[in-house]
Amino acid sequence: MFILLILITAVPAYVLGSVNGAIITSKMLYRKDIRDFGSGNPGLTNFYRTFGLGGFILVVIIDVVKTIAPVLFGGWLFAHFTGMVLTEVGPLYRYFDLAYFGQVLAGFFVMLGHCFPLFYKFRGGKGITAIGCIVIIVDWRLALISWGVFILIVLITRYVSLGAILGSVAFSVSMYLFNVGGLAEHTIVIMCVLLVVLRHTPNIKRLVKGEESKLTLKRSKERKE
Repeated sequence: MFILLILITAVPAYVLGSVNGAIITSKMLYRKDIRDFGSGNPGLTNFYRTFGLGGFILVVIIDVVKTIAPVLFGGWLFAHFTGMVLTEVGPLYRYFDLAYFGQVLAGFFVMLGHCFPLFYKFRGGKGITAIGCIVIIVDWRLALISWGVFILIVLITRYVSLGAILGSVAFSVSMYLFNVGGLAEHTIVIMCVLLVVLRHTPNIKRLVKGEESKLTLKRSKERKE
């Protein structure tokens, strides 16, 4: 039953995560593929730099809904079958907090779908909107810290990538400090953070070299060659 619940949670989460708001909106509104412009990343930042505010809200709505729906479902599913799951995991129950397990499990697979989408030849985004939604659902205190770190870093440095990385790390650290979840949930969140860092490898290299683009209110009109 435990494995079945994991599959019921993970598979739909990955499929929904593969729906990319930036790609859909750029093709639907502009007849262009966001991956052909700017950094080539089909995420919110590159979309804004390329197309401006037009369509931005639609991208946000799509990416938020595709994350929140499976995360809430995963949380409900494991909470509903808590008794059966605890019976199956036996003495390992001390490593789980099923109030959060379904949420972070679904969240991780949404992120996998967003980063490696089934529908777009596995060329996806970096999972920032997804992990930002996950932390809000898991615990409002963790959300305040994570989003606070993200906003503060972006305001100070204007590096969205740096804010995203440090904000994601803050999620994991604050989860530990507030003792939210068990070992299983902490492990999954660490995997989410590592995925964010992995997807930002090119950004990290540019940050080290001082070549990373800073956030600006001006949209870029340069097409990526």
